[in-house]
Amino acid sequence: MAVWEFTTDSFPEEERRQAWCDALSRLCLPVGQIPDTDSFRGSISCLVSPLGIEFALVDADAQEISGRYPDQSPAIWLALLLEGEAQLIDGQRRFELSPDDIVYGPTGVGATLKFMSPFRQFFIKAPRLALNPRLISPLSLGLGRLSGASGINHVLAGMLRSLADVLTEITDDQLRPIELALTEFLINSLAGEKEVFGLGGAAGARSAHLQRICQTIETLLSDPDLTPSRVAEEHGVSLRYMQKLFTLAGNSFSNYVRSRRLERCRADLISPQHVQLSISEICFRWGFNGSAHFSRSFRNQYDISPREYRRGGGRVES
Repeated sequence: MAVWEFTTDSFPEEERRQAWCDALSRLCLPVGQIPDTDSFRGSISCLVSPLGIEFALVDADAQEISGRYPDQSPAIWLALLLEGEAQLIDGQRRFELSPDDIVYGPTGVGATLKFMSPFRQFFIKAPRLALNPRLISPLSLGLGRLSGASGINHVLAGMLRSLADVLTEITDDQLRPIELALTEFLINSLAGEKEVFGLGGAAGARSAHLQRICQTIETLLSDPDLTPSRVAEEHGVSLRYMQKLFTLAGNSFSNYVRSRRLERCRADLISPQHVQLSISEICFRWGFNGSAHFSRSFRNQYDISPREYRRGGGRVES
């Protein structure tokens, strides 16, 4: 697990602002306005998980993080406000943020996070590899805010706050179940934000229906006899209509099932709870009918064989 830490305390006062700008650039966070004072204070603790998800705890004086940082891989970012006063500014829109509110958006899109007081913020950047194909139309995702005051977002904010508190102490093995939980939280939280995908009206209804179908598939992945007809029947829709839902999302039933099975296998390959299982046992556990077919599919998806992936501890390129 890649870990790094930074503090302005390690630099002479006259060098702190530039050192801070360099540290934010390492996180691909565009620098906006920083107070013109030699007493500026800031610290960062950052780690990158086996799936390539970046977690960074930022504790600093008031400032703006503003603009866009185009030279980075496609990903979705989240920012949980832990302490302080802040705003997310997106053109004419302005979101007032309270502690435990979560803001989000795609990388490469301009925005401003304005911190009006000293703050603690937990940034998470999840590569598309860790989210697709569960997150529908990720390229059309806009900027938005999730209130952490209630519901599933309150649970998500609590999990992230707890992770931020132990970020420098957690191990790879402890982080893996958090990775899986985080991706599930993201899918469910963002699925409720239809407007950020431009999915109102009939399009929103179709997206919600597809999400329910995907949830059903998730419970049936271990069944090697899983068929489109069975899922369509469970939801009371025609096979043709269900196939259309996947097509409109740029996917297909078979590709979706294969991708989700591969993700489940990938998680088990590096899970301490399944270290006693062979690769063949893992692939059969998630509905694959043959180990050779599974190995080819795994390599096509991740550019690495299951055996090499397991031996390397699960690290992949984002």
